[in-house]
Amino acid sequence: MNRVGVIHNPRSRRNSSAADPPPRPPESVLVEAPHSHDELDAVLARFAQQGIDLLVVDGGDGTVRDVMTQAATHFTDGMPTMAVLPSGKTNALALDLGAPRDWPLEAALESARKGRTRPRRPLEVARAGETTPLARGFIFGAGAFVRATDLAQRTHKMGAFEGLAVGLTLGAATFQTLFGGRHSGWRDGEPMRLGFAGQPPKPADVFLILASTLERLPLDVQPFGPPKSGGPLRSLTVRAPPKRLLNALPIVLSGADAPWLESAGYQRRALEHFEVALETSFVLDGEVYAGGQLDVRAGAPVEFVVP
Repeated sequence: MNRVGVIHNPRSRRNSSAADPPPRPPESVLVEAPHSHDELDAVLARFAQQGIDLLVVDGGDGTVRDVMTQAATHFTDGMPTMAVLPSGKTNALALDLGAPRDWPLEAALESARKGRTRPRRPLEVARAGETTPLARGFIFGAGAFVRATDLAQRTHKMGAFEGLAVGLTLGAATFQTLFGGRHSGWRDGEPMRLGFAGQPPKPADVFLILASTLERLPLDVQPFGPPKSGGPLRSLTVRAPPKRLLNALPIVLSGADAPWLESAGYQRRALEHFEVALETSFVLDGEVYAGGQLDVRAGAPVEFVVP
């Protein structure tokens, strides 16, 4: 790698709590710490003009999402190779790539020099009629997933992160769904219009929709089941109200299957894109966005450095 640019997020969990400053990088490495989306955009524009070969993100999944969303508008000939130093709250992408929790910049640069990379196709979420995606990331969710994300933020405030936070969130969401009462809203789902594999969108009451292009999720949960042909974007849709949830939950999370799952409203798919229209909101890598008519698709592959 001849030119390296680093986006350092000083507000990410591990960076903000670090007792000592990070080691001084080599002089050939450009390090920037933008404090706003406008500053990030300006930094990425400079990186593109300077022709960097490796774009390093020192932050969590949200930082990766913001960088990938804005970088694509500047690296018009294709994204550079990327590396992720996991310093956020969940670090799902870094976990999928096999990066250790304390992976330093020096180790990432050494892996890059040795050509150790692995491709991943980010999700692109675009509003109907727009060609430029609203955001690029790796985990999309709507319905109960939005409520669960709010629970996850509470666990972070309690000091739980990564796998522990995911486990606590799953447990709390299951409890709310099963025992929250008829007025809790968890079981009711949300009215949506869904269109898969080019089919016209159809109305449905949906408890949860989850989609990702990652191969491994935190806690090794496998909601999308065994690998299927059809596309890199895998999804799970659960109709509302969720049926036989206590029986279905361990089967779905372990990646197993059962002959009654689909008829009970648990549908797994592998595809290139799908359409969803919803009036409320959706989540992409921890950030909540306003709903609407959306096209969720697998973007072009990006090479990521791995240990």
